[in-house]
Amino acid sequence: MTNDLKESFSGSDSAPPAPAALAAKVRTLAPSMTRSMQRVAEAVAGDPAGCAALTVTGLAELTGTSEATVVRTARLLGYPGYRDLRLALAGLAAQQQSGRAPAVTADIAVDDPIADVVAKLAYDEQQTLADTAAALDTVQLGAAVGMLASARRIDIYGVGASSLVGQDLAQKLLRIGLIAHAHTDPHLAVTNAVQLRSGDAAVAITHSGSTGDVIEPLRVAFDHGATTIAITGRPDGPISQYADHVLTTSTARESELRPAAMSSRTSQLLVVDCLFIGIAQRTYETAAPALSASYEALAHRHNPRTR
Repeated sequence: MTNDLKESFSGSDSAPPAPAALAAKVRTLAPSMTRSMQRVAEAVAGDPAGCAALTVTGLAELTGTSEATVVRTARLLGYPGYRDLRLALAGLAAQQQSGRAPAVTADIAVDDPIADVVAKLAYDEQQTLADTAAALDTVQLGAAVGMLASARRIDIYGVGASSLVGQDLAQKLLRIGLIAHAHTDPHLAVTNAVQLRSGDAAVAITHSGSTGDVIEPLRVAFDHGATTIAITGRPDGPISQYADHVLTTSTARESELRPAAMSSRTSQLLVVDCLFIGIAQRTYETAAPALSASYEALAHRHNPRTR
């Protein structure tokens, strides 16, 4: 590798991810990589022990790419350079050798017994949650929590399965005394976004990062000075250019009987719950009484009087 390449890809603004987070990073970022970078990412995730033993030149030859592509892939995965990636690969290989292989896979066949379906879905949901937790940028999360906790008003945008997650976030925030509205109608979302100003916040939820009906209101909110947050499985998608803070969700494997909306929903709900708990912590003096009041207001519906 030339000195220019070394200088171009040296250094990092944040600590590299732990070895356990490497596989999660690959699953999350691979769909947005170039095909040559995908080959490198798939190689290191598939055989961490073997790749840890290779030089940058050796891995480039193995994957049919260039040294520059290998280093770019390492950087995209969060490592300052290839040396740091090799150390993480060695650590991941050691962890895998000391642990057990999963007993099931997430591939569900049309003739699977229902017990197998339960086991496979449970395993895949656990993997999705673990991947999301490993890849979630806690600095971005903390900044988003701080902005939402102090926002005068919070608008939330999502369509399809993401709209259900948006409604979940809105009702949680309402119960701790914040003004939050989930908009599922794209026209109403835009007309409400026009009213946002500095001090307000807008949250967009889109797994693909390219849903026009979600991007448009977030852009309008961004242009009007509101703080904007994107929850997406594609951190490099179009939605990100209008987001002050990006929270990345896991990109799980799809199958014929398990579309992306199922796995993305699980991942999005974890991020929403992290936001809610963080906000409740920041606003505890007002959140706790508001939550108690909401419980009390609904208590009679859960325990109706006998007549």
